[in-house]
Amino acid sequence: MNLRNSFIETYGEVEKPIYSFFSPGRVNLIGEHIDYNGGYVLPVAINLGIYGVMSLRDDKIIRLKSMDFSNEVIIDLEKEIKYEAKDGWGNYAKGVMKFLKEDGYSLKGCNILIKGNLPNGAGLSSSAALEVLIAYMLLYPILQPESINKKYIALLGQRVENKFIGVNSGIMDQFVVANSKKDHALLLDTQNLSYENIPCYLNGYILIVMNTNKRRELASSEYNKRRKECENALETINKAKNNKVSNLCQCTLDDLKYLKDEIEIKRARHVITENQRVIKAVELLKKDDIKGFAKLLIQSHDSLKYDYEVTGLELDTIVEESLKTQGCVGARMTGAGFGGCAIAVVEKNKVESFIQNVSAAYFNKTNIKASFYTTSIESGVRILEN
Repeated sequence: MNLRNSFIETYGEVEKPIYSFFSPGRVNLIGEHIDYNGGYVLPVAINLGIYGVMSLRDDKIIRLKSMDFSNEVIIDLEKEIKYEAKDGWGNYAKGVMKFLKEDGYSLKGCNILIKGNLPNGAGLSSSAALEVLIAYMLLYPILQPESINKKYIALLGQRVENKFIGVNSGIMDQFVVANSKKDHALLLDTQNLSYENIPCYLNGYILIVMNTNKRRELASSEYNKRRKECENALETINKAKNNKVSNLCQCTLDDLKYLKDEIEIKRARHVITENQRVIKAVELLKKDDIKGFAKLLIQSHDSLKYDYEVTGLELDTIVEESLKTQGCVGARMTGAGFGGCAIAVVEKNKVESFIQNVSAAYFNKTNIKASFYTTSIESGVRILEN
């Protein structure tokens, strides 16, 4: 593996064993903007992600380098770990170290080199992949692999985002990165974190991730706005009903009659119908009905476009052009929206022509060159055979 050679070039020959790890990115198949509304999501881990190589040291220093960024981060485990803007990406790793220490783990000094092949800022969860990777790597020398608690690692990653980085993110990204199973989607109940692995073999089809290469400038501000609109809708429904519910996903379409505000009606309608689509998608995947499942993706995109209003020109264009192209049975935006990525389910033998045609049509309409990734559905964070 090239990263092992780069590790030796970076840190020199080491006498101690060198361990290699992989942490995947994730794509949400369906169930968008549901995680903060208490419903079901259906993500998968993919074959793009972050690789890490590590060897232990005899002191309490952690040296951390990435081949994707120029700065090195050096942490003394015997001193307090603080957020520092100059450390950039390294703050995600520092947050993991800080909270592992707080939780009573006696961490070992080590040298770490990482390299990712996830497109940056595309919404495929590079920060969650990094948090889960670092947590798993640091726990590996002090616990047996089978006793590393993946649910704990996921919650730790979310804690880093919320308390150390200052981003109010949900749990879905870290959870799927930590807990996924090969050739399975992960049905996660975001209300209580119970989950089920759902067979997702996509026989005869390939899942293609399409990066619009439009950066998601509006995503965070509009995300907070959508959360507030959903909270307001839930509050209004609960005021009007005797039997109160704890989240919007527990409401029914019949409950929309209690809403007067047109925006809140649209937001609530998306959330309620999207949650229902996730449940339907699971039924269809269990029957291996890929075409039926793919139709739900189209319905999901329309709902995100017209009711939740988080798509935009680039995502709409790449999805429309995909659906016009032979071999594509379904497509939709994935992630927060306003740029970033979409997914398409495409017949295996039509993948090459699909990419050529959609790429040309998308460029023609937007003057932006899209990137395409032919993916496979993989397991969560793990150690690799050397």
